[in-house]
Amino acid sequence: MKPLKVFFYFIAILIAKNVSAQSISLPLAGNAYSSRHADNGKTITNKGLVNWNDPKEYFTAYIRISKPSSLIISIDEKPVLEGQATLEFSINKQSKKVTFNEDKAFNSTIGEWQIKDTGYVSIQIKAISKTKNYFPSINSLNISGSVLEGKTAYVKNNDGNFFHWGRRGPSVHLNYQQPENVNAEWFYNEVTVPAGEDLLGSYFMANGFGEGYFGMQVNGPNERHILFSVWSPFNTDDPKSIPESHKIKMLKKGEKVHTGEFGNEGSGGQSYLNFPWKAGNTYKFLLHGTPSSDSTTTYTAYFFAPELGKWQLIASFKRPQTQTYLKRFHSFLENFIPEQGDRTRSVSFNNQWICDDKGNWKELNSARFTTDNTGNKGYRMDFSGGERNNAFYLKNCGFFNHYTNPKTIFVRKLTGNKPEIDFTKLP
Repeated sequence: MKPLKVFFYFIAILIAKNVSAQSISLPLAGNAYSSRHADNGKTITNKGLVNWNDPKEYFTAYIRISKPSSLIISIDEKPVLEGQATLEFSINKQSKKVTFNEDKAFNSTIGEWQIKDTGYVSIQIKAISKTKNYFPSINSLNISGSVLEGKTAYVKNNDGNFFHWGRRGPSVHLNYQQPENVNAEWFYNEVTVPAGEDLLGSYFMANGFGEGYFGMQVNGPNERHILFSVWSPFNTDDPKSIPESHKIKMLKKGEKVHTGEFGNEGSGGQSYLNFPWKAGNTYKFLLHGTPSSDSTTTYTAYFFAPELGKWQLIASFKRPQTQTYLKRFHSFLENFIPEQGDRTRSVSFNNQWICDDKGNWKELNSARFTTDNTGNKGYRMDFSGGERNNAFYLKNCGFFNHYTNPKTIFVRKLTGNKPEIDFTKLP
């Protein structure tokens, strides 16, 4: 071999060794889930896996890879434990058992696996035995091997509270392309959640606009809301700090509708109706927005359930410091319970229309797909959306492998199925 070739040969070996020696820390606080799903932060906290004493409970951590090859798991620091405990770490049904002992030296290596495909890799951690009350507390897993030569996706740290946002999973949106120079007073949309996709923590938001949102949620095993909210023009997460001149005023509400204020993600006026909506049924959402000469805008939300066969008033709010017709029409899908972020959900939106201040209807059949910062940062890649069966759809969470490129614009066929609504008979 010629000297120059020998030189580059050894350089290549050194580079390969350096790449394979790289490792990343996979924080369990942002990337792992309990088999109990309603864990509520008892065993997975910002410190990772803690307080684990139930041998039936197990955990799954996720990392997305783009190069199939070797993956090595180790633990940098000895897990906190009393006595002795044995755990089982599994990938693709191939398991490695490891025994931890508080009185013995710790071998950091868990094992090596050969990954044969790209996409999400699930790492399962199960209990085998323990001599004391708790299984080991583990902060993070150390990942190394040639899988790291390609791009990876995982929640890297808690900067910006991303252990919370990352475990919630990426929110996804449809931004409807609207015609210019239209004074839109009404926004109509139809929503269908497929059977089995009505998971706890889901918000299927149908009628989003520049100052608020309107849709349906799964709030508990036996509780579901039709939710309508309007943001205050005062920028705060604390509704108590809003000056009186910037507060959202409730003008009227429907029967059995609860009204109040909300915070944490902006603040403003909120209303919701407890209603047992069902997956598989199609529900209709109608929003009215009209500006007034006193620099206020009134927003009113109506909901149509096929079970009842009539439009119901949810609420009407007046927003100060605002004079506008409806704009920035959008829908979104989110999971608002971090413990549910490893479960996939989807929703279909169909037959979007707006009606102007002169009573002219216009169908909206183009939508731009986007995701939130969890997706944009590449922490989670389980997001998708598009057009199917002449409707738009959104899908998120659950660590599925195929994703939709953000900012893609989708178009569905025009239906011409204009809403037949007598506005004078609305409640």
